[in-house]
Amino acid sequence: MKRSILNLSFPLFAFAGFLLVAGCIGCSSKSSQESKKAARAPDKIQGKALVITETASGDAAMNAGGPTVYLVDGLHRYRLFFNTATNIDKEKHYVAEGIYAQKAIEEMGDPDQGKNGYPLPDRCEQVVHMAWSGLALDISAGDAEALCEKIKRYPARAIFLVQKVELAPGATAEDQKKEEDEEDDAKAVSVPADKARASMIQGPPVQAAPLFDPAATTVSCKVLIDEEGKISKLETGNQLCESAVWDQVRFKPTVEHGHPVKVKTEVEVKFEPRK
Repeated sequence: MKRSILNLSFPLFAFAGFLLVAGCIGCSSKSSQESKKAARAPDKIQGKALVITETASGDAAMNAGGPTVYLVDGLHRYRLFFNTATNIDKEKHYVAEGIYAQKAIEEMGDPDQGKNGYPLPDRCEQVVHMAWSGLALDISAGDAEALCEKIKRYPARAIFLVQKVELAPGATAEDQKKEEDEEDDAKAVSVPADKARASMIQGPPVQAAPLFDPAATTVSCKVLIDEEGKISKLETGNQLCESAVWDQVRFKPTVEHGHPVKVKTEVEVKFEPRK
């Protein structure tokens, strides 16, 4: 009888072991899938460097103790967030790879649709870990805190956590033209909003209210329209205006004395409040 019990017990233990191993394999497979899902290809930006040497002590953390650095490309202006001290020369063109913080946070989503504040602290932590894995806990926490502080102050102003940065092959003819055009902005003609609206060929689409202002509905934005009828510059610090999709807006060029001219006006942008 004793022997018979032993003979019956062995298959039971073996089967239990099989289930345990199978379960572990399942866990491993699930963990691997989650890891792949969490992996994210780096974002890539390019622009002319704007370096501000007189940096507040709090801002110094954004460049590992160095000056404030932006990459500027037309309407796009990215504040660079460095993990290690990096030397950037003003006016030169750079290509940077890394994580566009607000874009990553938007992709993570928010179950409360921004009603409990933006950004959520744990989202800042995830973004920092996404950009720079293996940081010491105190350094990682400090970076996450600095990131959250900057985004809360100016939520629509892009922050880019740099993983790699290098000089661009050289300023293109288009870049050089933009620099020349900046000198002519002061000559722009002022046009009333209603008149500018009548010349609009393609208007800004109604977009979902951003997480930092989930109840947003409508905002009026001061803009500069170039000779081709495209929005070339924002003349406001309104964060809702900065979050609008301006590359989808077109106007019929304004002509004076037979030549197209730049125009200063206001454009209304509508948002769909988050529920």
